[in-house]
Amino acid sequence: MSLIVVESPKLDHLQSLYGSVKKVPTSMNIYDIAGLTRNAASGEGLGNKFLADIRQVDGIFHVVRGFRDDEITHIETNVDPVRDMTIVTDELILKDLDYIETALEQAQKALKKPQVDKGKIQFEIDTLDKLSDLLYSGRKVSTEEWTNEEIDIINTLNLLTAKPTVVLLNVNEADYESNTNEFKESVQAWIDENCPQDELMLFSAAFETKLNEKREDPAELEKYKQEHNNKASAMAGIVDKMRKALHLVSFYTCGPKEAHQWTVREGSTAPEAAGTIHTDLQKTFISAQVYRWEDLKEEKAPLDEAGLKARGKQYRQGKAYIIEDGDVLLIKAAGGKSR
Repeated sequence: MSLIVVESPKLDHLQSLYGSVKKVPTSMNIYDIAGLTRNAASGEGLGNKFLADIRQVDGIFHVVRGFRDDEITHIETNVDPVRDMTIVTDELILKDLDYIETALEQAQKALKKPQVDKGKIQFEIDTLDKLSDLLYSGRKVSTEEWTNEEIDIINTLNLLTAKPTVVLLNVNEADYESNTNEFKESVQAWIDENCPQDELMLFSAAFETKLNEKREDPAELEKYKQEHNNKASAMAGIVDKMRKALHLVSFYTCGPKEAHQWTVREGSTAPEAAGTIHTDLQKTFISAQVYRWEDLKEEKAPLDEAGLKARGKQYRQGKAYIIEDGDVLLIKAAGGKSR
């Protein structure tokens, strides 16, 4: 597992505005799971373990080879990212069918017991049958529109093909620099046809590796960047893609000691956001003073809060307020607590 710190220009700007001594960016845990091969779902090799590992995550980065190099062999003997994506997707579908079969057996047994909510259990069975039909047709769970009641059942299953996926086409340094690749069009076409909710990004593991290796020598790092037209690392964009796929937004708490970035789900209320800071703040929440990012992004340090208030750019929000990405909050809670 790797802890990826999410770089945030917004946080940098807010730290400057508030004169914060330190900044605390948000982070993402990335689990590096070895590549899946044919028949992984039936347990060949370490397939079952890898699939079990994937089941525990919130989203999937699917790294697909998109470069030719005779010195780096491919398990399928040649480079074909569309074939590789098909193999992995098929294995995920097969494993989900195993999970659904087990869930169906359990639900059918429960239906025979006395004093159970037979209507509720039958709805679960109907949903499982619908999932099974979809998967047998070769489609991922994420491709279908589901009702809220069906989603409640799907969420208990933790299905692999229901997880948001970002496809990372791993290309050579030259292709990454030019943002072109011989496989890009066919990969995007396959995604559009089979997994339209999935996102595609080009990145270069070779470029990222060299970039990291040279960070300890600023002169070498600058030279390498210039050789590649100052192309930036793809990591920030990759993480941002996944955050959007997971429907995550950030809010900030700022002061002289620290500027802190927090992460919540889209649609979270102000009290729920307060709860990510401390559970007591959610329980005793009174209100939130809110600055919106759009009102702060052009401000210069030091921040003139009185001026913002005079211009009507300081908002007092209650328990029903829905957090917007980039909000800066000052939480007011019972007992004189604030954050």
